[in-house]
Amino acid sequence: MAHLHKKMKKGRPYYYIREMARVEGKPKVINQVYLGTPERILEMAQGKTSLPSKLKVQEFGGLWLAHLIEKDIDIAGLIDEIVPPERETGKPSVGEYFLYAIYNRMIAACSKRAMPEWYKQTAIQHIRPVPVDELSSQMFWQKWDQVDEQQLQQIAGEFFQRINRLEPSSSDCFMFDTTNYYTFMASDTSSDLAQRGKSKEGRNWLRQIGLALLVSRDKHIPLYYKEYEGNRHDSKVFLQVIDDIFSAMQGSSKEGSTLTVVFDKGMNSEDNIAAIDAKENVNFITTYSTYFSEEFVHVDLENFKPVDTCKNRNLEEIGKNDDRLLAWRTEGEYWGRQRTVVVTYNPRTATKQRYGFEKKLLSLQDFLFEIQTKVQHQAPQWRKQSSILKRYEERCTELHLPSNLYKMEVSNIEGRLHVNFRKNHYRISRHINRFGKNIIITDLANWSTDEIVQASLDRLWKMDFA
Repeated sequence: MAHLHKKMKKGRPYYYIREMARVEGKPKVINQVYLGTPERILEMAQGKTSLPSKLKVQEFGGLWLAHLIEKDIDIAGLIDEIVPPERETGKPSVGEYFLYAIYNRMIAACSKRAMPEWYKQTAIQHIRPVPVDELSSQMFWQKWDQVDEQQLQQIAGEFFQRINRLEPSSSDCFMFDTTNYYTFMASDTSSDLAQRGKSKEGRNWLRQIGLALLVSRDKHIPLYYKEYEGNRHDSKVFLQVIDDIFSAMQGSSKEGSTLTVVFDKGMNSEDNIAAIDAKENVNFITTYSTYFSEEFVHVDLENFKPVDTCKNRNLEEIGKNDDRLLAWRTEGEYWGRQRTVVVTYNPRTATKQRYGFEKKLLSLQDFLFEIQTKVQHQAPQWRKQSSILKRYEERCTELHLPSNLYKMEVSNIEGRLHVNFRKNHYRISRHINRFGKNIIITDLANWSTDEIVQASLDRLWKMDFA
């Protein structure tokens, strides 16, 4: 609470407005504004002197909202219940160190080293007072080292239970997905999790950590997570944690409910689908690569019909019927059983992909003209047929294009190589047929096409790795 504070300097009184708060049980000044001598205060009251005009801008709203959430969950108290308290007093507890790191992560994520300076620019002392200088990176990692793997799993389990009590889910459908986060960790730094793999950000040269997450379809609340090595394939991770996923799904649903898990094509291996088939009252919806289902990709669009989804209804309201998502339903044998297959077509996605494809095709054509010129002038390193063909293949790989979109011929005429090329219009048209197409496979024969498509879209739109 603000109060008037007097200081005596060389026998003269000077006044300040002070705000106090208890930090670690001790009163501490968290804000102070200088007013001046009694005479100056009188002049300000009479309007002869302007009021103090210095403004102090601090981050407040985000921290205040984060603190409201914390009051319901009490993550700091949860951690302190599980991790044994230290003998040292007068400093933030392990749970509080985690909490202040979470606040920063929610609002303006920065390094642990930069965190004290960030907190000094916020109104944290008005919201949850803390000795900011204690929030150093060294102290943070010291606290982190006190938490072992078993305690961390305990904390996560209790955290998810509290979230589920606050926002109980009534859904029997769940979304599962994986992602990875790159780090700038040095190669010689020991870490089991941080490994080089295929980065979703395209930074394959950096070490990364993988994260798997299960959320409920209705509330989008996390129910289960698993961190894993950055070089491990998604399908292997799914098989490793599949029992834990089913346990989390059952724990969030009514007893005896039929459950459905939605995931993408990166996890639909033979072993994973077999594990789901072996579970009672568990179904799946997954996507499938168009490159392994040529017969479905080239089905005439006249067979497709608009589906009743939220997005389509919004497009109809604004008169954009041509942009609606279309779908065609059939059946096929996949993973040893007859499954329901739904092929969708998104006109807007197809247009974007066609635009990008035309640019890549033009780039490939320019490269072919460059090859032709270099071979014609017998440039060094362009005098072997195998080398020319290899460079063309590498360029196609860089552009993520198949190498059969152009017919390239390298011939030897009177001891000199010649290159000719032309477009393969048949292969180009077949490639274009894939644009905007997506294949969904499920064992839910009793679900309508609209329900299947909407569930698959929900995974795309609502899985959020913040």
